[in-house]
Amino acid sequence: MSYRTYQKRTAALASAAALAGSAVLLAAPAARADVVDVNYQCKTPIGDKSAVSPIDIRSVRSGSGYRLTMTFEKGVSSSPVELGKGAMNPSAVIEVGGADSGTVSVKGPANPEAIPADTPIKITDLTGTYTPKGTGKVTFTAGVLTIGALGTTTTCTPSNDPKPSLELDVTAAGGGTTGSSQDAPTGGEELPRTGPMDSAVALGTLGGTVLLAGAAGVLWLTRRNQARG
Repeated sequence: MSYRTYQKRTAALASAAALAGSAVLLAAPAARADVVDVNYQCKTPIGDKSAVSPIDIRSVRSGSGYRLTMTFEKGVSSSPVELGKGAMNPSAVIEVGGADSGTVSVKGPANPEAIPADTPIKITDLTGTYTPKGTGKVTFTAGVLTIGALGTTTTCTPSNDPKPSLELDVTAAGGGTTGSSQDAPTGGEELPRTGPMDSAVALGTLGGTVLLAGAAGVLWLTRRNQARG
């Protein structure tokens, strides 16, 4: 092999590795998250109450599905008496739309601290698992919130037709194209990531691996030709 031919082949291998890394980055699943103001109308044991809270829904890939986390940035409803530590248990549903349909049930831990009387109740983060049964863009919107405390139940329903807090490009498990989803929260391990952009970061790391593999191939060819020389 001539030195010029060797140079051309080396350059071609390096270019192919770079293009492969770029392709992996471009393949990152699209995700869009927004903080959305939700106007909750609550039916409580002592009458009707209302409150507006910004809602954030985030996702983390977990196995064949996604771990969803619903966060309330402001308190919702209130109690005429103090709620002691662990007295309040929240849960909610997230409405699924777009290429899939149904609901995802999310739950959270009890209040870690006492909640004073007549104080907006801060809802702990609610989590649940969504497994795609449709393929395409799927939306996630805040649904009904339920607060259990001291043997009573308060139900808070969004009244302002909120827009989705999260949109994901998903692929149905098993390659299906349509379907509905109704998943309860599950335990188990989840990947140590915190938001939609983490998928792109992980794929970027994979792209770097492809580049390193290409560089290793170039080095091997170089040593092989030097040995022949």
